[in-house]
Amino acid sequence: MKAVVLAGGYATRLWPITKHRPKMFLPVGDETVIDVIFEDLEEDDRISEVFVSTNERFAETFEEYLAESKFEKPTLSVEETVAEDEKFGVVGALEQLIDRENVDEDMVVIAGDNLLSFDVSEFVDFFEEKGTPCIAAYDVGSKERAKSYGLVELEGDRVVNFQEKPDDPNSTLVSIACYAFPEETLPKFDEYLQSGNNPDEPGWFIQWLQQKGDVHAFTFDGAWFDIGTAESYLDAVSWYLDGENFVHESATVTDSELGENVHVMANSVVEGSTLEKTVIFSDSTIRNADIKNTIVDEDTHIENLDLSNALIGAHSHLE
Repeated sequence: MKAVVLAGGYATRLWPITKHRPKMFLPVGDETVIDVIFEDLEEDDRISEVFVSTNERFAETFEEYLAESKFEKPTLSVEETVAEDEKFGVVGALEQLIDRENVDEDMVVIAGDNLLSFDVSEFVDFFEEKGTPCIAAYDVGSKERAKSYGLVELEGDRVVNFQEKPDDPNSTLVSIACYAFPEETLPKFDEYLQSGNNPDEPGWFIQWLQQKGDVHAFTFDGAWFDIGTAESYLDAVSWYLDGENFVHESATVTDSELGENVHVMANSVVEGSTLEKTVIFSDSTIRNADIKNTIVDEDTHIENLDLSNALIGAHSHLE
C-alpha cells in the first residue's frame, strides 16, 4: 500500500506566517503538524512508501526537511506549479502523482494540514475490511461550519449521498480529507478528469465514485483540526497542549504570567509580559506586553503593547 500526504497548498489565509514556510511545518508542541501524520504512517507496516505531494515553491524546503527527519518512508513528489492560480486541483494533482510515481497499489491519501485524534492505522483497518473507496468523516456540530466541507449522508457506514460544500446542509457530518482507494479505483482518476469533471475538490470525485459503486465512511469521535486559519491553528495547539504550556529549553521567561496553551520556541525571551493561547516563534523578544490568541513569527520584537487575535510577521519591530 502507498500513502500520499497532500502538502501543495499556499495557505494564504495564514499569511504572513506561511508566506515562506509550508503550514504543515507549523509546530504543535515539540512536533510539527506533518510529523504527527508521518509517525502514524511510519509505524504501519502495510504502507511501504509515503509520497509527499507539494508544489515547486516549497520543494527545496521539503527536501531539506525530509533529509534531516527521522522518518524513512517519505519521499518528495513535486507538482508542476508555483502559484495558487496555477494549481490544477487536488484530484488533478493526485492523478498526476499516480502517473508520475507509477502507483499501482492501494492508496491512502491524507491532507498534510490535518491534525487527527485517531491513528491512521485504524482507518487502514477499516479500509481493508470494506475493500471499497473509503473516507473519514467527522461531525463538526454546526450546519454553518458544515457548509465549508463535503457533506456525508450514511446508511450504517455506507455513503448514500455526498454533497460538496452545500448551501443548505441537512446534517453536520463532513468528509475530512482522509481517503483510501483500492488499486482498481486508481484508473478512475483519469476517467473522471477526461470526462470534464471538477479537478479541484476531492469531494466531487467521491460523489462521482459513490454514484458508480459503494463508498464507505470511517466515523470517529474525539478531535479533528483542519489547519487553514490562525484560529484553527491556535485551537489545534490548545488541543495538543491540553491546557499546558510548552517553553523550549533555550527560551527565557522572566517576571511573566503564562496562561494556558502558550508555546514559546527556541532562543526567545519573554519579560514582564502576560501570554494566553499564543505561539511565539524562535529568536523573538516580548517585553511588557499583554498578548492573547496571537501568533508571533520569528525574530520579532514586541514591547509595551497589548495584542489580541493578531498575526505578526517575521522580523517585525512593534513598540
